[in-house]
Parts: sequence; structure tokens; C-alpha cells
Amino acid sequence: MIEVGKRRVSRLEAADPNLIGMVLFLAGEVIFFGLLILAYLYYRGQWAATGGPTDDVLDVPLTALFTALLLASSVTYWLAERSLARGQRRGVWGWLLVTLLLGVAFLIGQAVEWMTLFAEGITIGSGLFGTTFFTLTGFHGFHVLMGLVAIGVLFVQAAAGAFRGPHSSALATTALYWHFVDGVWVVVFSVVYLWALLS
Repeated sequence: MIEVGKRRVSRLEAADPNLIGMVLFLAGEVIFFGLLILAYLYYRGQWAATGGPTDDVLDVPLTALFTALLLASSVTYWLAERSLARGQRRGVWGWLLVTLLLGVAFLIGQAVEWMTLFAEGITIGSGLFGTTFFTLTGFHGFHVLMGLVAIGVLFVQAAAGAFRGPHSSALATTALYWHFVDGVWVVVFSVVYLWALLS
């Protein structure tokens, strides 16, 4: 039990409902991405049998560069939250803008990779590799895009002076989502790209 005003409430009652909702949503996303990754791993051994391409077509060094940009965006988002806690409103929107740019750069990198594969005739219909690769990376890219939309809204609000206190539920809730998306990519990059490099 903790005190809120003059009333004693449980920790669950005092918790931010937006954060609780995001945690529950992300719990479902863990299962969703977990199943996509398991499908990728399961079908990996069957690529050659389908006569389609395999993961040796991937450009691991280029993707590593764009991975670094995405991971850097988690740091810049954290710096935006820190700026809010310190009362530095210009820092909030400035770091959110950098986060947006890094996220967009990641998506551009993914689009370049996809266009390169398309130019080589590798699509979602090109055997099991194409199906599993484009499904997994495509859904992750969609999640990045949705995160960028949310961060874009926060950026506009921050630039308009909306965040004045030391804490923002909107920033904290979006942070959970953004860091989750980045964490998922670490797993995807390890399973898809690093494995291709090592094998």
C-alpha cells in the first residue's frame, strides 16, 4: 500500500494505466514475434529443398550499420526522457527529432535491402527463405513505422511546449514500445543476419 493524496491505495491502483496497457500489449507481441522467429528457424533447414535462395544473399555489413542506427535511437529516446526530467524542454523535442531521423534511416536501410533482393528476383514467393525472411522483417518494419508515428506525434507536442513536468505518461509508454521494438531487432539480427554470416 502507498499513499496517494490522503488515501491509501495498492501499488496496482497507483500504477499508470497506460503503462499497464502497454506491458500487456507487448506481452502479446513477445508471443507474436517469438512464433515468427521460431517459424524462420524451423524452415531454415528446408530452404535448399525448395530450390529457392538462401540467406547468403543478405548484406550483413550494411544491415549491421542500420542496426546500429536503430539501437542509437533507443539512446536518443532515453536522452529525451532525461531532458524532460531535468526540465529541458528544447532537449525533449531535439532528442525526439534525432530519434525520428535514426528510425527513418533504419527503415530506408531496410527498403534498400528489400529493393536489392527484389532486383535479384527474390520476393516473398521465392521459396521458404523469401516467405520467412520478408514476413519476419516486414512485420518488424511495420512496428518500427508505427513507433515512428507515435514519436512523431510526441515530437509535435513537445515542440508546441506540451511537456512541462518531470514525467510524461505518453513519453514513458512510447519508450516501452520503442525499446521493445529495438530489442526484437537485436534478436532478429542475431538469428537472421549473424547466423548467415557465421554459416
